[in-house]
Amino acid sequence: QAQPVESGGGLVQTGGSLRLSCAASGIIVRTAAMAWYRQAPGNEREFVARISSVGVTKYRDSVKGRFTISRDNAKKMVFLQMNSLKPEDTAVYYCAVGRAGEWDTRGAYWGQGTQVTVSS
Repeated sequence: QAQPVESGGGLVQTGGSLRLSCAASGIIVRTAAMAWYRQAPGNEREFVARISSVGVTKYRDSVKGRFTISRDNAKKMVFLQMNSLKPEDTAVYYCAVGRAGEWDTRGAYWGQGTQVTVSS
């Protein structure tokens, strides 16, 4: 079964940066919206950022101005550049690829997640 694969997580100090990557080989990407979600221990999975098939982006308020989502259709990849990281950004980050040009969780492909830990 096709599944996105995330990479780039790790341990970083407060104020540091990380760039998450997600490879979506075997999945139709060019006409699909893609997104990043995260889940901290004891919390529900929450939306972080999304990008439509034509490049329109949306972010949760707490990451606006710090995180940037981008995509490379030729490489079938989506990225999340995370700057000025805070301890509250600590979570497992999940990549998701939708089935349509605008983001919809229904039928989306989900990755296994990559851990991001921000130390204070």
